[in-house]
Amino acid sequence: MRARAEQFGAWVRAPDGTLVAITRAAARRLGIDGGAIWEGDPAERSPRPLEVHVAVTSRCGAGCKGCYLDARPDGESPPFEEIAARLRAVAQAGAFTVAFGGGEPLSRPDLGDLGKLARSLGLSPVVTTSGLGMTRERAEGLRSFAQVNVSYDGEGEAYGEVRGWDGARVAERAMRLLTEAGVPFGVNTVLTRSSFSRLASTVRRVEELGAREVQLLRYKPAGRAASPAYLAARLSPEQVASLGPALEALGRSVKIAIRIDCALVPLLSGHFGDAETLARFGVLGCEAGRYLAAVRVDGALAPCSFAPAADLGVKEAWTEGGGAWEGDGTLASYRAPHEIEPCRSCSLRAVCRGGCRVVASHLAGDLAPDPECPRVQAHRLRMRGEEAVREAEG
Repeated sequence: MRARAEQFGAWVRAPDGTLVAITRAAARRLGIDGGAIWEGDPAERSPRPLEVHVAVTSRCGAGCKGCYLDARPDGESPPFEEIAARLRAVAQAGAFTVAFGGGEPLSRPDLGDLGKLARSLGLSPVVTTSGLGMTRERAEGLRSFAQVNVSYDGEGEAYGEVRGWDGARVAERAMRLLTEAGVPFGVNTVLTRSSFSRLASTVRRVEELGAREVQLLRYKPAGRAASPAYLAARLSPEQVASLGPALEALGRSVKIAIRIDCALVPLLSGHFGDAETLARFGVLGCEAGRYLAAVRVDGALAPCSFAPAADLGVKEAWTEGGGAWEGDGTLASYRAPHEIEPCRSCSLRAVCRGGCRVVASHLAGDLAPDPECPRVQAHRLRMRGEEAVREAEG
């Protein structure tokens, strides 16, 4: 068991990997002493990350048209000892999970050793891969990982419509090799205008292939996706309106676990009316710069994998009590809740936290409330109507 004291009590990772929040009383019964953390003012402390995404390479030959990192075949792969130093900093921050990404992590021959190192530091390692470079030997070398996540956006042509290359067979082969090696794996599926209509068949297919869960990801305008083409690739208004019912229906028809990323939460706001409903299912919105952080391939810290870099590197972020982590302007801007309408009075504010700031930055030019959120759209439409009435009367 691994634990970390917090103002409310403590985070505890159970033997099966589940992360549980417990009260101070329960923490004391487990022998956890919060010390100065329990005595201090909660307003003076910023949450530390529970999960950190670490880019171990920017090298990849897939050429996905929406790659958030703009990874290329000649990308950078920092030496093992440099990644090791970053992992030690992540462990020092008190994180529980480290998610390796890229680029294509399998382009690193030492990926399995990085997983073992993370384990030795008390971290639970996971990794995301397209499957490129997966062999039986490589799959067996990934047994140190708690889970391998394979990118898969549908069978056959469906995959190519999202990624721009025919990677479905590569991904399915990787899943079969992982199954043979006894390595647990899940699937990451990006929701776009083209993939959404095939979502049910995609989930059923990965369930057949042995995935333990599927995580649905919102298409985000970062890297190569930060272009005018984003507008045509994102979910349509009609698809956003049907997202909540579609997820509920899908959950009833399959046995595989279905998760969504934090950026999808605001798109569910038209279907779910209160924060308690979402929180009961463990659905949380943007935690960038709070319980989530990312380490770019150059070692710079960022609020999340899709956000711009902060003005500090990971190795100095939590030294001397974490002052750099708490004081950096970029991180602070991402973690700050929106104090303007409609977010300020929204019933989902505590869970959603204003939606995806990466989308807002791309479409609005600042960290405004998520402009694709149905409630934000309705509020702005109402405000324009009221303004038009005032102009007509005035």
